[in-house]
Amino acid sequence: MEILKAVLFGIVEGITEWLPISSTGHMILLEEFVQLDVTPEFWSMFLVVIQLGAILAVVMLYWKRIFPFRFDGGSFIRKDVFSMWMKVIVGCIPAVVIGLPFDDLFEELFYNYKTIAITLIVFGIAFLVIENRKKKPKMRNIAQITLPVAFAIGIFQLIAGIFPGTSRSGSTIVGGLLLGVSRTAAAEFTFFMAIPVMFGASLLKIVKFVMEGVGISGMEWAILAVGCIVAFLVSVLVIRFLMDYIKRHNFKVFAWYRIILGILVLAYFMVFAK
Repeated sequence: MEILKAVLFGIVEGITEWLPISSTGHMILLEEFVQLDVTPEFWSMFLVVIQLGAILAVVMLYWKRIFPFRFDGGSFIRKDVFSMWMKVIVGCIPAVVIGLPFDDLFEELFYNYKTIAITLIVFGIAFLVIENRKKKPKMRNIAQITLPVAFAIGIFQLIAGIFPGTSRSGSTIVGGLLLGVSRTAAAEFTFFMAIPVMFGASLLKIVKFVMEGVGISGMEWAILAVGCIVAFLVSVLVIRFLMDYIKRHNFKVFAWYRIILGILVLAYFMVFAK
């Protein structure tokens, strides 16, 4: 039964990590109804480390776009890829400087259904407002994104790190659209920014978990492995779907989903919360 639950959490993580609807928010909401038989310390670590499976899907799908070296006899260094990674690093500065040191505090203060519901609604409305502007993007690809714009997108990513339900991908895409980046470029830049952020967050959680001296059972190892593998497989499908979808559609369907879900979450817990 616990392995089946891990599969379910992996599916939810793989779907919601890349769609702008909040993976952490959905995982926390799912945990209200489907609880793993694990320690609180393991659950806190699992919630972050399962994202490694999702991020490996990006690494696999975009390997040719993100690997900065060439071995085909041409120039050894791919300057365009190094330029892209410089923008990613600049975009990650807010999360590294503020998000990582205060991660436990933010989790204690904001990881609850009220915050999730409110942020789902607020950023859903933000998507609708931005999409209704119908302004042509100034930056159609990542090469056109400037360092100041990358840093500003990083601030939006920080907001998602503080408030669950915001959605890291949703927040950074909103920021990108607001700053004049095209949907495709904003989504791809979001994927690439996720690589160092998620690896760093997962490493930090693992280190904290080990330092706390909490033991991990064989079943918990299995839960973590299954969750990551399923998240990886589902993420591959979802990323391909999303990139194909936004070439022909806008983000309004995700905006309405966020708003409706946020309202339902508030209504449910107002009625049933003890």
